[in-house]
Amino acid sequence: MRLLHTSDWHLGRSFHGTGMLETQREFIAALIDTIRTEQIDVLLISGDVYDRALPASDAVEVFDDALARIREAGAIVVITSGNHDSATRLGFGGRLMDAAGVHVRTRADTVQDPVSVVIDGVTTLIYGIPYLEPRLISTSWQTPSHHTGVLTEAMTRIRADLEQQQSARGPLTSIVMAHVFAAGASGSDSERAIGAEQMQGGLGQVAASVFDGVDYVALGHLHGRQSITETVRYSGSPLRYSFSEARQAKGGWILTIGTEGIESIDPVQWPVGRALKVLESDIEDLLHNLAYADAEDAWCQITVTDAERPPQAYTRLKQRFPGLLNFILAPRGPRPTVASYAQKLDDAVSDVQMCTDFVEHVRTRPASEAETALLTEALEHGRIQEAEARR
Repeated sequence: MRLLHTSDWHLGRSFHGTGMLETQREFIAALIDTIRTEQIDVLLISGDVYDRALPASDAVEVFDDALARIREAGAIVVITSGNHDSATRLGFGGRLMDAAGVHVRTRADTVQDPVSVVIDGVTTLIYGIPYLEPRLISTSWQTPSHHTGVLTEAMTRIRADLEQQQSARGPLTSIVMAHVFAAGASGSDSERAIGAEQMQGGLGQVAASVFDGVDYVALGHLHGRQSITETVRYSGSPLRYSFSEARQAKGGWILTIGTEGIESIDPVQWPVGRALKVLESDIEDLLHNLAYADAEDAWCQITVTDAERPPQAYTRLKQRFPGLLNFILAPRGPRPTVASYAQKLDDAVSDVQMCTDFVEHVRTRPASEAETALLTEALEHGRIQEAEARR
């Protein structure tokens, strides 16, 4: 039996104002190819199918089409909701979809009800834990109001069912899907904090030991593919959703399961979407250094380090790097001591100097000769109009 662990599709997301739906369609096409070529039997999506609780209609259409094509390719689908999803909306029609081989787990009261998959004598039970908001569930479950508390209770229920299943069915492999921040994992800039009000003292994080007793834990939420332990892993997001992910290889994990349990866990990658580049230097180096040629077709975050703001920096960089999406000014090195604008006003000897001092104050670069001439002309024009108005 072959399982493919994915998560955090974030359908409908934009990247610095640039829509990503076409790139997400490319990912889904690559995913379908992987399902066919790698003979995947079960696809796992561990939360954050959509980027927001009320997804746009085109994002819903993309997901609807993806599910149909995945089933045509022969894979069963198991989905849990994440902190970006609306559990109610994502789970709509879930009981009907079960019959079609698409199993959606969005309700807390079903965590102990596994999806049972039996292929060629290999039995795997997949328990789906949706994103559990402690404020909403800790009272009914009578647990502490933090993520460790509610997930501990969820795992207690899962272990109880698993013990009964093993007694009745014999050897089998157990998989748990969850959407959490595991202690020791590395995050990125594109993730929304889970339970922000509970992050004090690390209560928003959950130790990997909470999941002890099962064969594999397919985690979602963090966007970098990583292993917390050998069997507790994040697939990461299939696409890069922030410049902090520029160096991440995007993909998932393929699990091969035999009669004796998990035989192998192998990475799979989907090299789709535009490359990301993070550049940082002074303006002249950025504009002329051939080492940056590979960034000319990428989406770019560029930090300009000149001590003074270069004229038309964004426009000039955009000409070389059309994919410039995030422009940052961060002067490096010692900066000259500059008097405050209030001090400059006190020292100004003319209206023109007051104006040029203001220009220098707001952009940290003195007015040029042309700019000074333009300000002088404007002031003179204003005086003439004022004088004519008094006549």
